[in-house]
Amino acid sequence: MKQATLWILVEHEKILLCMKKRGFWVGKWNGAGGKVDLWETVAEGMIRELHEETLLECWLEDIKTRGLLHFYFSESKTFAQDVHVFEILQYQGSPTETEEMRPEWYALDAIPYSEMWEDDVIWLPRFLKGETFEYDFYFDVTGHMTEYRKIR
Repeated sequence: MKQATLWILVEHEKILLCMKKRGFWVGKWNGAGGKVDLWETVAEGMIRELHEETLLECWLEDIKTRGLLHFYFSESKTFAQDVHVFEILQYQGSPTETEEMRPEWYALDAIPYSEMWEDDVIWLPRFLKGETFEYDFYFDVTGHMTEYRKIR
């Protein structure tokens, strides 16, 4: 399976979400992240993606692994991916819109779950409680979740 990353940044009772402007996830709010290149570790890929998508910077000691999400798509095995979820503990810079993402802060009680992937409502509350987690998620050809399984 492809390896990918997803970062979540929570600060002062707000969460930084990004509107995907192109490619996979277009039109959805989420943390950001993406593919891991062959020459980098998963954590290095997360740090690179953070900067590419928001111009924020952080270092290895500034992140914490929080979860693992296994995604399976019925229309294509090539879309299957393991997404490593990271918490950003410290960062530098101000979230800035890029060609790919439009970042926006949301109050924790106003997270726009209806404009996010269906799986987010399952694992994100656990993230916000400080838990670690692992899930399998299955999606059909229309992008709707058909099934999920909690691993831990």
